[in-house]
Amino acid sequence: MTSTDQALDPEALKLFSFNVFSQLSGAVTAGMIHIGDQLGLYRTLAASEGMTSSNIAHASNLSERWVREWCANQVAARIVVAEYSYGANENAERTDDISIYKLTPEAVAVLADENLPAFGMGMFHRLPATFDRLKDLPESFRTGVGFDYDAHGPDGAVGIERSFEPWSNAFLVSLVLPTMTGIVEKLKAGISVVDIGCGAGSAVLLMAQHFPKSTFIGVDISDHALARASEKLALSGLNNVSFMNAKTAALPNESSVDFVTTFDCIHDMTQPQKMIEDIYRMLKEDGSWLLVDIKAGNTLQENVKKNPMAALMYGISVLSCMASALSDHNGEGLGTLGLPSLLAEEFAHRAGFSSFRQLDISHSVNAFYEIQK
Repeated sequence: MTSTDQALDPEALKLFSFNVFSQLSGAVTAGMIHIGDQLGLYRTLAASEGMTSSNIAHASNLSERWVREWCANQVAARIVVAEYSYGANENAERTDDISIYKLTPEAVAVLADENLPAFGMGMFHRLPATFDRLKDLPESFRTGVGFDYDAHGPDGAVGIERSFEPWSNAFLVSLVLPTMTGIVEKLKAGISVVDIGCGAGSAVLLMAQHFPKSTFIGVDISDHALARASEKLALSGLNNVSFMNAKTAALPNESSVDFVTTFDCIHDMTQPQKMIEDIYRMLKEDGSWLLVDIKAGNTLQENVKKNPMAALMYGISVLSCMASALSDHNGEGLGTLGLPSLLAEEFAHRAGFSSFRQLDISHSVNAFYEIQK
């Protein structure tokens, strides 16, 4: 039976249409957030106590009319706050040009200050590159084969870097590593560390800076990310870090590494079980692995019920994470929410690891595990 064979409920139709077009509204507003980030509009607003669209345009060397319309979207989406020139009387004569626009302190933290862990512009940075993959998806749906992260171009790598670096800079060394068994002491004394899926190198460079007696290798398969990592290494002046491309160089030798880290990458891999086996192989007998991956439930029902960002996560999976995990014909295709703790523990034990412990770290997206050989 099709919908044309049934009497439509006008109220249900209205609510369903509202829901559908609310999704479109969010997508369009996400584009406006990207523009605001790229043009520095949030940083301009953050540096003031309130500005008119003319002030914003002048400070940014932009066209006022375009800025004013952008501000209107941001106010309607409850991202930017407006103080209307006409006060409480909405019917008074007015021009939107003399409304005052401002950011709350919370908005500054998310939109404008890259030094704060809540900063969230990374995913918006890579939004055009991510959405550009929509043209490839019909073929992926037909063939089952996706595309790797380099398909998103250099901005894809920078977007990932900007997504994870603020929180990592604030908490990796001060909060995460101290919760692991003896790792900080070992790092201070000097051990060998491998960061697999290192991306642009943010985490590995941070650890290398804090633990100069240890040696670090960052491993990835993204040419764009590794190019960015090399640039950052050159600027850092560190001599205890190197980067390698796993497509052209072999992973470290058996039983040669003390500590392995993987940050939000196992679920993206075409062969996650094999990678976990490789991690087990390269670790020394007393070696440890810090697995950081997306916090996920065991079922669709659990994710939808408990995760308010489930729709976003599943959509990003199709556009990016699962597409990477299916970028060859033998890909396992875990996807963004594809590595819940039960499966991660099963993979670890299957590879030979004896100990699996979830760390007591609160994070809106990620779960943290200490896994020992």
